[in-house]
Amino acid sequence: MIVDSENDIKYLKAIGHICAMTLKTMMEHAKPGMTTLELDNIGMEFLQKEGATSAPMAMYQFPGATCISVSPVIAHGIPNDHVLREGELINIDVSAELDGYFGDTGASMVIAKHVPEYEKLLAAARSALEKAVSVAVAGQPLNLIGRTIQEDARGNGYGVIFDLTGHGIGHKLHEEPTEVFNYYKSKDRRILEEGVVLAIEPFLTAGRGHVHEEEDGWSLRTIDRMIAAQFEHTIIVTKDKPIILTI
Repeated sequence: MIVDSENDIKYLKAIGHICAMTLKTMMEHAKPGMTTLELDNIGMEFLQKEGATSAPMAMYQFPGATCISVSPVIAHGIPNDHVLREGELINIDVSAELDGYFGDTGASMVIAKHVPEYEKLLAAARSALEKAVSVAVAGQPLNLIGRTIQEDARGNGYGVIFDLTGHGIGHKLHEEPTEVFNYYKSKDRRILEEGVVLAIEPFLTAGRGHVHEEEDGWSLRTIDRMIAAQFEHTIIVTKDKPIILTI
């Protein structure tokens, strides 16, 4: 989507804020002893209270309002009867629609405990997202985002998951550009347009950087079962600093 009015910005900010607050609420409530389904219900209730619709449920018939992935699963984890344990590494991904506009955000966290190995990875993934957002400026190559993520990840001792990408968003959950790579792809000649709406989501790992689809047909785990983390923002690209919608 290319933003072409203040009205677009208004509605994108509204759904972005709802997604961000849903994620924040879920992270605050995540604790040992609860199931991922119970955590998902908290997210669903918040979305419904705000009048928003779960995007994965509405668009893809996903069996959950949000995606909750328990390591080594890093994406598209189905909320179920898994009981969260202290020290577990999880990822929560929230995407939703309101008034025909979509937002998408996500974050990884450790349940009720500080685990130095995990905290180091989380800090690196947050850093990669912050730096990637900062270079998303109109007129710059789109592959600068991937180069920035990959270089920052390497500098912190990690690699990226090559199979998972960011994407365009706006009036649909997934729009052009359909792939915002998390690594440098020299043949990608696309240029960032002013007003384009992107979901930028670095996936960092200590392993080989590929995923395997589980038997449930949704959950994506690291192929080597190594730890991974993801953080995500939806932004509007401008000639200056991007507008971060999921804040």
